[in-house]
Amino acid sequence: MPFSLLKLRSTYKNINRVRQIINVFLKYGFGHVIDQLRLHRFIPLRKRLKAFGQWPAVKGPTVPERLRMAFAELGPSFIKLAQLLSARPDLITAPFANEFKKLQDKVPPFPVDEAKKIIEDEIRLPINKIFSDFRDEPIAAASIAQVHHGTLIDGSDVIIKVQRPNIKEQIETDINILTTIAQLMDKHIPESRFFNPTGIVEEFSKTVRKELDFLEEAKNCNRFGKNFEDNPNVYIPRVYGEFTTEKVLMMERIDGVRLDDITEIDAMGLDRKELAKIGVDTYFKMILDDGFFHADPHPGNLFAMPTGQIGFMDFGIVGRVTDEMKETMANTFLALINKDFDRLIDQYIELGLVPEEVDLVAFRKDFKADLTDFLEPLYGLTLKEINFAEYMDTVTHLAIKHNMKIPSDLLLINKAMLILENIGRELDPNFNFTAAAEPYASKLAREKLSPSRIYDKAKKNIEEVGDFVVLFPRQMKQIIRKVLKDDIHLKMTHIGLEKFIRDMDKSSNRIAFAMIVSAMIISSAIMHATGVRPTIFGFSFLGLSAFAFAFLLGIWLLISIIRSGRL
Repeated sequence: MPFSLLKLRSTYKNINRVRQIINVFLKYGFGHVIDQLRLHRFIPLRKRLKAFGQWPAVKGPTVPERLRMAFAELGPSFIKLAQLLSARPDLITAPFANEFKKLQDKVPPFPVDEAKKIIEDEIRLPINKIFSDFRDEPIAAASIAQVHHGTLIDGSDVIIKVQRPNIKEQIETDINILTTIAQLMDKHIPESRFFNPTGIVEEFSKTVRKELDFLEEAKNCNRFGKNFEDNPNVYIPRVYGEFTTEKVLMMERIDGVRLDDITEIDAMGLDRKELAKIGVDTYFKMILDDGFFHADPHPGNLFAMPTGQIGFMDFGIVGRVTDEMKETMANTFLALINKDFDRLIDQYIELGLVPEEVDLVAFRKDFKADLTDFLEPLYGLTLKEINFAEYMDTVTHLAIKHNMKIPSDLLLINKAMLILENIGRELDPNFNFTAAAEPYASKLAREKLSPSRIYDKAKKNIEEVGDFVVLFPRQMKQIIRKVLKDDIHLKMTHIGLEKFIRDMDKSSNRIAFAMIVSAMIISSAIMHATGVRPTIFGFSFLGLSAFAFAFLLGIWLLISIIRSGRL
């Protein structure tokens, strides 16, 4: 039994959750996966006997649909995992990503008395000492928290985000189980390594743990507030730090309507074209100037205010943009203008986005051909006529098609751009996304070629060469010392050996099983021949029992071999 499975079974408080997860996956037709992961021991004997070596296929929904339904039934952790995966088509393929986008993070609210108790325990003050008015009816309820309106003693209108009771413990339990399942997938289903299940769970655990810490969200909000303190078009709400803890977040209430509520925006007399421009300008500043952006810009988190400003809410998910990523985006934009695809491909290779095992000559040829096919219809258009968000999305999907390793933040940028373009077109059907992007991308391209940037790069390269000159003799000395001591170790990776070992293990088990059945039949014959008592109708009872049991086991073995298709 694998060590991870032993660890899983030793955590008895998790055992019911493990069984619940397995039963849900069985319900949606993933019994064969449970068998492959060696988790069938958690399945009740009655169900195993009913399946009798082969789990029935579920007709109707596709595999992505069934997996989405299973995740929805399993609750907050799996819903959050699906939402993360929906932005990673490079890891799970587009059909699964598109299906996971349908999952809504909406659950029934928990009792207001529990919410009040959490607030009082966290802030260490009674409710009536904090609020002059607290609305019992939540305005939103999600898998991790729910939100209430309130008025502080000083008269300030606030929203209060309260974490669900015991949600952190539940998610930690699910992370431990998911980690074990990912390890088992890596061990027993080699083809799953293409999706990197262990990496997915690690990324999920890092993301969801940050969402569970409201102090982290408060820091994000304060950082956005500082970045936009001189921008009159953007409103970042105030965080009430004295009333904010890991489980309670208190923020200023924004007076406004959702950015996609066109009727209300018109009723307020706001300029929709100006709102669209402000929204896109804001995001380009976040991504290309600040390197720190709001990564969940759905319309429920963006508000049009009576003052004409755009207000932001929900700072739990943020993205960061490194200087290297900014340069990649600048090169992408320059490639669009100059049709210089070789430079773009070189940049991808330098950033380590192209896997080492890829044939670079073939990759350059195929990737360049795909880029040319995509960009050819754009050659006759002016820069302002090109849909930049669609361009970025297509380039990203081309990268996924060629098995490139796309950073999660780059995919978050792509997702944000597409959402923003949709919002912009809702506000203004003639909205020109590329025209809004051009000043920022051009500025980034100019900075890339500025003397100070070239000097910084040259300085960094010289430092790296200097480090190499200093370290290389020392490293060579260590290698020679190991060679002289006969202490050189080679690491060899066998491709496809796991499947061979698994098949050999299955074959040897069948041989051993058949030998046991044969031994039982021979023993029954000997007991009958020697007249071992007691007897029934002249046959030895023990011999007859052994024969009957061996016969059943033999039939079971034969059926399993026939079902495997390897008779």
